[in-house]
Amino acid sequence: MTSESLFIEPEDSVLRADTEALTALVFGASRLVVLTGAGVSTESGIPDYRDERGEWKRDPPLRYQEFVGNERSRRRYWARAMAGFPVVRDAEPGRSHRALAALEGSGRLHHLITQNVDGLHQKAGALKVVDLHGRLDRVRCLDCGVLAFRDEFQDRLQVSNPEWLSVAASAAPDGDADLPRADYSLFEVPACLECSGLVKPDVVFFGESVPRDRVDEAMSLVDEADLLLVAGSSLMVWSGYRFVKRARERGTDVVAVNLGKTRADGELSLKLESECGAVLERLARVVASGRR
Repeated sequence: MTSESLFIEPEDSVLRADTEALTALVFGASRLVVLTGAGVSTESGIPDYRDERGEWKRDPPLRYQEFVGNERSRRRYWARAMAGFPVVRDAEPGRSHRALAALEGSGRLHHLITQNVDGLHQKAGALKVVDLHGRLDRVRCLDCGVLAFRDEFQDRLQVSNPEWLSVAASAAPDGDADLPRADYSLFEVPACLECSGLVKPDVVFFGESVPRDRVDEAMSLVDEADLLLVAGSSLMVWSGYRFVKRARERGTDVVAVNLGKTRADGELSLKLESECGAVLERLARVVASGRR
């Protein structure tokens, strides 16, 4: 690999300086843990929730209590999800996913914690991944607990609602979609094949608690870390921000790559206001070269 391929061009001097500062921290760490958010997947065509000020770009997503307690809300959710799921299912890993997989392959990445539910880190080849908020490619029965593949449930949704297949939709975060005004009361939601119970995506909704064992696993990884890198997350929800708080309590450096405000801006050792893909790709190249 030539030196020209390791570094960014002169016109990107600010990004180059920031990346070099990040690289120095990474080379000085023996247990790098990375926490990723929606910003690492936007390059793959999956929209995110918040703008550069950390504010909602759209209406907040459906909350767990409304999903389980309101049949019309469930019909609305699944109608939109049927339209939006193919965007996530067919998405390909972006530069961030591939760079982090390369860092794992080089031995520089101790572990990865993701708030995303798209499975793109694993699709890029990463193995050491904690899916904090679950996976969208699975569904779970809330009554009997049986797991099933989302592709199978998607087929059942489409068979039950063929007239919805031609409805125009635009992609929204986490496999959701924006649909024109529709009578959701006509949408049929299949029940669990095992017990006829209520089926839900195997992801953590807003207002729902992350499973305790998953939190404990992620927290243990943060406790082991000597550097925590946050990529593509505003950290506006406690689910992710708590890991930054834990790291700082333990005296661990926290760095962030994110376009716009994060909840932890005052607690960071370094912040790069740049696209995650550009920074992480360059970081992975320098790490692969062994040059500091």
